[in-house]
Amino acid sequence: MNNLAQISEQRDFVVSSSSLKDVRSFSREVFEKVNIEQDLKDELVLAIAEAAQNIVKHAYQGEDTEDKMEIKISLANGNLEIGFFDKGRPVEKDKIRHRKIDDIKPGGLGTFFIQQIMDAVVFKEGEKPWINHLILSKKIDY
Repeated sequence: MNNLAQISEQRDFVVSSSSLKDVRSFSREVFEKVNIEQDLKDELVLAIAEAAQNIVKHAYQGEDTEDKMEIKISLANGNLEIGFFDKGRPVEKDKIRHRKIDDIKPGGLGTFFIQQIMDAVVFKEGEKPWINHLILSKKIDY
């Protein structure tokens, strides 16, 4: 296994639940290039898949679209940054919240998992042509 100190890879995905398998595969491929614990790789893939699912579910409300979302994974000097770019409905930051943990039912915990796994979750206004830009970041020791 390589122990690359720096990676930067990006890929576009159709905004659709059917793309989530490809999103996870892409994420795993990128993290295989870095010598970090397998548990952390799995958690990072989960966070990326949850964020991508939220784009499909909330920015596009599950509508069929030809739009693409771009995911960029960068690691430099132990700082991991995962960027998501989409052209869906603008994110209303004050409305983002996970459901109560003790409310036992499927779904609704994606943002909770993302916040538990990552050090920071930041929404920025997307630079053209993007509307939304989500940045997940984490300090990685390797």
